[in-house]
Amino acid sequence: MNFEGEKMPILAGDEMLEAQAHIWNHLFNFINSMTLKCAVELGIPDTIHRHAPHPMPLSHLVSALQLHSNKTQFIYRLMRLLTHSGFFVVQKLPKNNGKQEEEEEDGYVLTNSSRLLLKHNPCAVTPFLLSMLQPALVEPWQLLSIWFQSEDRTPFHTAHGMPFWEFLGNKVKDGEGFNEGMASDARLVMSVLLDKHKGVFDGVASLVDVGGGTGTVAKAIAEAFPQIECTVFDLPQVVGELKGEGNLKYVEGDMFKAIPPADVLVLKWILHDWNDDECAKILKKCKEAIRSNGKKGKVIVIDMVVGNNKRDDTFIQSQLFFDMLMMGLVSGKERDEKEWSELFKEAGFGGYKIFPILGSRSLIEIYP
Repeated sequence: MNFEGEKMPILAGDEMLEAQAHIWNHLFNFINSMTLKCAVELGIPDTIHRHAPHPMPLSHLVSALQLHSNKTQFIYRLMRLLTHSGFFVVQKLPKNNGKQEEEEEDGYVLTNSSRLLLKHNPCAVTPFLLSMLQPALVEPWQLLSIWFQSEDRTPFHTAHGMPFWEFLGNKVKDGEGFNEGMASDARLVMSVLLDKHKGVFDGVASLVDVGGGTGTVAKAIAEAFPQIECTVFDLPQVVGELKGEGNLKYVEGDMFKAIPPADVLVLKWILHDWNDDECAKILKKCKEAIRSNGKKGKVIVIDMVVGNNKRDDTFIQSQLFFDMLMMGLVSGKERDEKEWSELFKEAGFGGYKIFPILGSRSLIEIYP
């Protein structure tokens, strides 16, 4: 074949078919997201969990779900893909009569990933999954190429005519779903951090969770360390109606203007939402806050350091996905160590240490 006179590289048959499959797998990758969302909405992980400790036969799963009678035949195909993707494992089990000569059928059991989808798992990622796959957040990706040729700040703005944060402020249900998603992620992160690395809070007398939302991070720290005075600091519309108790309190404010003083400031998944200039402004206010009480405190950042775990491609892919997500929604980005270092220097900090202890994310300590 002649493509406008240009000589094309010749691919062997197998190479061409492998290249085609590679393209197909990316082309249809959205099906992975949507089938996983479907499984959560149907309650499949919880249904299989209730059948434990025995594997759940397909016939039992179908009868336990709220399905239209015309759709029961399709569950096997949904489960086949989700099993291939590692969310369930198929085990063979004998028929109920127990006779060895009877044909065996498949039974499903959960994996570590699907256990994180259980509704009553304190570290469940289900709220985060549902918040990220709501139609308003999926639609901007249809307009990515249009955004590249426009003046809009983000693809989200291209799709909805307003910034992401303004949209959430106007859409109460979407905003609540987003807050629930962020809180669920905070519970997971703090579970790992306080179980394995709680020493980062030794000797701390006061702490401010900057942009802390409804206070999931600060609540966990306040409970684990009753001697630490913990403050959740966020905008009035976020914390204005919330009441603290014991060693936990809520304070209204704007992190771009002033931050309450404390020994330690925590920025959990905050800085990746903002561009470099905005992050430098936030960090400068942080530096003022940890020095205003006469002590040299520290800032704890929980965020991604791109490339911090080169041995595991799963984490690298997550980091690259999140980098695109930040570009698509809020004009932020995920940073590698060089970019973080330059940002800390720009904000006037003297040093930092990176602890790659949170999978795709790291704990970063910044010192004045």
